[in-house]
Amino acid sequence: MRLRTLHRPTSHRSDLSASITVFLIAVPLSLGLALATGAPPQSGLVAAAVGGIVAGLLGGAPLQVSGAATGLVVVTAGLIQHYGWPATCAITVLAGLAQLLLGVLRVARAALAVSPAIVHGVLAGIGTVIAVGQLHVVLGGSPQSSAVANIAALPDQLTDSHPTAPVVGALTVAVLLGWPRLRGRARVLRAVPAPLAAVALATAVATGLSMPRVELPRWDAPVLPALPEGPVLGVIAAVVTVTFVASMESLLSAVAVDALQGRRPGPHAPPARLDRELLGQGASNMVSGMLGGMPIAGGAMRGSANVEAGARTRRATVLHGVWVLLCAGAAASALEAIPLAALAALVMLVGVRMVSFAHIRHVQRHRELPVYAATLASVVVFGVLQGVVAGGAVAVFLAMRGLTRTRVAVSEEAGCHRVRVSGQLTFLAVPRLTRAFAQLPQDADVVVELDGSFMDHAAYEALRAWCERHRSLGGRAVLGDGAGRAVSEPVGAHACRPWTPWRNHHCTRPAAVPATSGGQLLGGVSAFQRNTAPLVREELARLAREGQSPGQLFLTCADSRLVTSMITSSGPGDLFTVRNVGNLMPPPGSDGSCDSVAAAVEYAVEVLQVSSITVCGHSGCGAMQALLGCDHEPGAQTPLARWLRHGRPSLARLRSEEVAVADRPITDDLERLALVNVMAQLDHLTAHPCVARRVRDGTLQLHGMYFHVAEAQAYIVERGTGVFSAVGPDAAPTASATLTTATTATTATSPAAPAPAPVGPVLTGSGTGTGGGQEGCE
Repeated sequence: MRLRTLHRPTSHRSDLSASITVFLIAVPLSLGLALATGAPPQSGLVAAAVGGIVAGLLGGAPLQVSGAATGLVVVTAGLIQHYGWPATCAITVLAGLAQLLLGVLRVARAALAVSPAIVHGVLAGIGTVIAVGQLHVVLGGSPQSSAVANIAALPDQLTDSHPTAPVVGALTVAVLLGWPRLRGRARVLRAVPAPLAAVALATAVATGLSMPRVELPRWDAPVLPALPEGPVLGVIAAVVTVTFVASMESLLSAVAVDALQGRRPGPHAPPARLDRELLGQGASNMVSGMLGGMPIAGGAMRGSANVEAGARTRRATVLHGVWVLLCAGAAASALEAIPLAALAALVMLVGVRMVSFAHIRHVQRHRELPVYAATLASVVVFGVLQGVVAGGAVAVFLAMRGLTRTRVAVSEEAGCHRVRVSGQLTFLAVPRLTRAFAQLPQDADVVVELDGSFMDHAAYEALRAWCERHRSLGGRAVLGDGAGRAVSEPVGAHACRPWTPWRNHHCTRPAAVPATSGGQLLGGVSAFQRNTAPLVREELARLAREGQSPGQLFLTCADSRLVTSMITSSGPGDLFTVRNVGNLMPPPGSDGSCDSVAAAVEYAVEVLQVSSITVCGHSGCGAMQALLGCDHEPGAQTPLARWLRHGRPSLARLRSEEVAVADRPITDDLERLALVNVMAQLDHLTAHPCVARRVRDGTLQLHGMYFHVAEAQAYIVERGTGVFSAVGPDAAPTASATLTTATTATTATSPAAPAPAPVGPVLTGSGTGTGGGQEGCE
């Protein structure tokens, strides 16, 4: 409560300041948008006031600022030309009603599933139409009825332009582009937004000059909506178009504003509730239409200005609407002094910025540029709704083409045949795949490369049946990805990819549980029971019946950043894991209270008969920091200090031990000690009789590993040289660096199918073996 009280005066001041900044942007922008559509000038101010007050109070995005919709300029202009202004107001009311219905049905998140290429193409097309149309006004003329007509009329307009209007327009654009740099150099200018500065300067320069200016009619009772006259299907199409564009613009803007406020220091407004935002937008459009205002949508430009100006709550949005309302009644004479060329230049630049080169590069990277181009061109030539349909049709065509365009090629290489499958593998490609398989000798070693992200059931069954038949005839089949890495055979490489993108436990934290450690743990267990348990239950039941038989013992630090199953791509029963502070292995003859680690090693070596032991250290190890920072004498009394005595041999070897990291220098003494400690613990392991005996017999291998946490990079040590080499995604392991044993690989391969070379360094299989997870004693 005290923190809330302390923040309240600050948030009041921030909201007041932000509301004034956004108000100063909204007034010229609203007048310019009304001018661009051919609507009465005051309709833009009505939309700004209603959007600020109604959508600000009822909407689900507290910092979003709504007003006259930039994305609806072209649509609104067409409606006014076709139906007249009163009917356009009625269509705005009906669109608001449709938005209310969509909000009640809670479809806001589903609306965001529309391809980004279509959304950005629509906005870019609208921006192109706006820019071309307003260029005529900047030159002193009037826009034509369509974008194509505007483009065709430009040469004549350029030769017959107004003598002073282009100069005022150019001055407005220059101020808009240069103002951010001036604000950065002069602190006194930082409180003045660029649109206000540009329009004010252009108005001052145009004083006394003869040119078209804003004409505000006398404020009377609002224009009452009138039902449109014309075909019902045409009216429905108009309502759907306004609803779609206004909703998409508002939802995308809400998401963008949320992301923008997340990058600044707190306190933050609550995250956007998109369904409630649709309800707020619907209510504001209904009110705006009934009061004679333009269609309303949330605007990214106004919303980002609100966040950057320091707004903390929805109070800033509502106040901005109040200031617009007061301005419309008290400052009409000042508004009538503004040149039309200045407002047109402002709106023209807004249209130009809607064509974002960042969006073009983004869709090009995702191979959706044809969808973007088709949408943009159709919006410019035909209209918004037609552009959405055209973009959707191209997107569907490309998706179907991607599913059906599959190339299968067979090549013979040294020692094997290679079948390359490029594209998605569906039932349509099965005939080509079987024809390719028919070309292969029965006893050949075959590598099948699958360079695609989708395989349907028919293709899977065809591939599986061929693999089984080919192996039964004495051949060998290995499935690989586009880079040639094995994804299923041999045993030494595995196809599972168990780790999904992970950040701050967001994927397991239940929405209703506070972000505490207990809630986080409960969320993780719940996610396991919901998502993972059904998939692993059968395998765990088998392990419960047959007992554990892990192939490797993995000794690593108890640090929470080291997740053995992630690093080794492992699953249940694959690793017998021992974890303690500092990945220490006390040598024989140490204090008897530390037999826990030695007992785990003896159990793994003698009872479980593991074939390899790996000691894994890591960067930023707290135990190594403690060893470097202070002494731990034999008489130390705390459990941690007594335990860290087993790391003193590593500290003693810090300067004498020859260790290195291939391809880069060792960062500092902390990293050097972590590397030396891995070597020292390997030596401690060999001092244990059970380990030494099996190493001499050749049935047990010891490996050293170092994991750099910040780089997510594993290194394997060559014990003869002390050099730690990075493990690459495709690098074939050397004999000394391989973390799978020759014995395991040989026994896992039948005589009819010779053991292939391992593909990449792997800790075969994965996960923590049953009975693992030993902690070092204190």
